[in-house]
Amino acid sequence: MNAQLKNAELSSELLGLRSVLIGSLPATLMTKDAPDRYTVEAVFTRKTDRDEVAAIQGNEMRARLSAKGYSTVELHVADRRLEITNTNLEELRDGLGSIIAELLAEISASLQAEREVAAGRFQDASDREQARAADVAALAESVTFTRRPAVDVLDDESRIEDWVEEGGAVRA
Repeated sequence: MNAQLKNAELSSELLGLRSVLIGSLPATLMTKDAPDRYTVEAVFTRKTDRDEVAAIQGNEMRARLSAKGYSTVELHVADRRLEITNTNLEELRDGLGSIIAELLAEISASLQAEREVAAGRFQDASDREQARAADVAALAESVTFTRRPAVDVLDDESRIEDWVEEGGAVRA
């Protein structure tokens, strides 16, 4: 759990994309030999965590891109880069880039919210455990090991006298 809390602190900034990695583009762009579709690599604004990578590369992301009209586009995380396959710069400029940015921000916000809930639950459980431990310690401290004063059992006469004085019997 501490590792999750640490990750949550490290990734408090919403995940986004900074820019296209120019060196990864096909060398034939803007020539007659340029491909219609290719892989575009974009640089993340920060390092991704394991949960973000799983969400980006997951089926839900594919379904959401497909629902927005980009059924052939696929996303893959490679270090601090997002590989956007089966697309082109024009498609990214004309709307796909904004959609991807929105989806990345939603993933980050959702994961941050989940982590905050988990951190709250962890803190509540920790507080309850501390209170329980304090109660146990207080109860243990209340235990004493002292001898009780001895009652003289041989003094039956005084006990009978007490009983008579309290109205327990009439002496004849």
